[in-house]
Amino acid sequence: MRRERQRSRRAWRQVLAVCVTCAMCATHGAAFAAGTDEISAAERLIFTTDHLHGIQQQTELDYAFLSTDQPAHSTDVVKVLVVSPDNAKGDAQVSDHSGAVPLPNAGLQCNPVIIYFLERDIAEMEHLTGGQRRYFQQRLRLALAAGPKIETVTSQVGGKPVKARQIVVQPYLGDPNSERFAQFTGKRYTFLIADTVPGEVALIRTDVPGANNDFAHPLQTQTLSFQAALRKLSPPPNAPNVPLKPSDAPRASR
Repeated sequence: MRRERQRSRRAWRQVLAVCVTCAMCATHGAAFAAGTDEISAAERLIFTTDHLHGIQQQTELDYAFLSTDQPAHSTDVVKVLVVSPDNAKGDAQVSDHSGAVPLPNAGLQCNPVIIYFLERDIAEMEHLTGGQRRYFQQRLRLALAAGPKIETVTSQVGGKPVKARQIVVQPYLGDPNSERFAQFTGKRYTFLIADTVPGEVALIRTDVPGANNDFAHPLQTQTLSFQAALRKLSPPPNAPNVPLKPSDAPRASR
């Protein structure tokens, strides 16, 4: 048990160092867990869990990225290629419509699609508000370190009900500087982690509420949802070129 706690602490320090890099977060790292060197259950579930354990080498996990401010039918497909079995080397590769996406996740065991989504989100927040990315990084870290509730919910994946663990945070509520970006004060982040979904990330979503904190009519919603798992093994030498077939993993409904 002690060895496992030490491993978690080392992993979290690595996350602080390379995942959504932030000097302010590193400075406040010890305070994140209520004055202890433990990390919260939410942080552990999102950042230090081996989400890709059990995934075979050269398996591609596909995710759909949708944003309400994009033109209709402009879904982006985000791909995670598991290079080493179980992602044991933390070398899974991420790509989207622009090609390969470099991420600060070298050596980390979590599903890098989480880092992809958060890096994209924070870059957008910086662009829309003129604020500093380090500031938005810190607010999200603090919200997750505060120990948000982890609820068991049922989500639809491939038209089938799937049990998932849900974490919901609103990093900017109560923020003394939120008047600088009042439109985003109520912004909500939702993470759905499901053990039965390949890669365990079923959904990540952000919602910017409408007037009077109206989430029924949000100003903007962005979602990244699991779609499929595909084997991408290279054929042996001199073997006929056989088209790849998708696995029987569930596909998320849109």
